[in-house]
Amino acid sequence: MSLLEVDKINSYYGDSHILFDVSMRVEEHEVVALLGRNGAGKSTTLKSLMGMVTTKSGTIRHNGVEVQHLPPYERAALGIQLVPEERRVFGSITVQENLQLAAMTAENPRTLDQIYESFPRLAQRKRNRGKQLSGGEQQMLAIARAMIRNANVVLLDEPFEGLAPLIVRDLIQVCRQLANEGHTIVIVEQNVRAALALADRCYIINNGHMVYEGTPADLHANSEIIERYLGVKA
Repeated sequence: MSLLEVDKINSYYGDSHILFDVSMRVEEHEVVALLGRNGAGKSTTLKSLMGMVTTKSGTIRHNGVEVQHLPPYERAALGIQLVPEERRVFGSITVQENLQLAAMTAENPRTLDQIYESFPRLAQRKRNRGKQLSGGEQQMLAIARAMIRNANVVLLDEPFEGLAPLIVRDLIQVCRQLANEGHTIVIVEQNVRAALALADRCYIINNGHMVYEGTPADLHANSEIIERYLGVKA
């Protein structure tokens, strides 16, 4: 049994059909990259897993339990956490208060010391307000808020978007450390090279349909697939 199993889900924005019979699986302690062009359905897939987008058919199982009918807060309580593309850091309160707020409703939260060990930059900035952080620091805080809740599945939506290459390098290191610690991660990312550097397996979605599943090594060896669905040269 996989930690997360998605079986033929069909998701909609209002009357618009966005995902078509999408299936995927995520094993415990695995990093899975979900790749595709802009508008392919990547973020919609993550939001469907979190319950933020309506799924009209198909099943989503977390630890063997069907969750597709549960609201987002109940899925969060079970251990699924979405780090949204917009980050949604609270700008008027401090880094530490952002973390404490995230931990309040968690059943078995990690300690602040554990978070600061994984994110030393946040330890340095813990008394700064969210709006005083750089884009990279805000992204670290957004990830840290999911981690303090002791999530067993972390959904990362475009974590490297709009960030300078040096900041992306630091964030990749943070994500790799989390993966090495055994966290299960699903990452949606336009930076194909960065995503594949982290991933154990990858999927490609195109126009709402899953069109590829394999390892990063297999994908690197298939230049036709990369060029056709990702629009980049292998």
